[in-house]
Amino acid sequence: MTTNEQQVRTLDARALKALAHPLRVRIYDLLSERGPQTASSLAALIGETSGATSYHLRALASHDLIREVPDRGTARERWWERPKGRVDMPGPTEAMSPSSRAAAQIVTTEFLRLRHQTLMEYINRPESEQPDGWKDAGLVMTTMLDVTPEQMAELKQELTAVVDAAVERYRGQESLPGTRRVSLRAEVFDLPAASSRGITNQE
Repeated sequence: MTTNEQQVRTLDARALKALAHPLRVRIYDLLSERGPQTASSLAALIGETSGATSYHLRALASHDLIREVPDRGTARERWWERPKGRVDMPGPTEAMSPSSRAAAQIVTTEFLRLRHQTLMEYINRPESEQPDGWKDAGLVMTTMLDVTPEQMAELKQELTAVVDAAVERYRGQESLPGTRRVSLRAEVFDLPAASSRGITNQE
């Protein structure tokens, strides 16, 4: 599982374990989605106390998952941001230690839960809450393909190139009038074999 931008950081076991808390995943996700925030603004968004969000912010910062925004805020009200760059969050694998695998499961499950929640909020958003020009701008599409592992690897590379090109094309536009933060998702993965789904192939 990967978040976006150019430079890639693969989380090690210690950073993954530091992130393995639903509230920390939510904070990390909000910093990616909404940009720099304070403990107080995050508390208002999440419905927690600023003391709780401040504690989790410090825990994330101790593993360089987030950082304090330079030249912004005060000693009483610190601003935090997620550093630019792509982050690779390994999913649980059999090669991991039991504790690392458990941490990876927590992080992956929570990120995907939040991703689905965001998608459903978009789908169920009333038309009255859609800004002018954005009503039909989104795309939610699913299709099925029959491919070999080599073809799927090629497709993965093509999709990654499209996403990377979009990131580069629109970099630095956050302050331009009329822009909104959008979620761009690309997923391609193999489905269980027909036999494991209880389906018998018939010629």
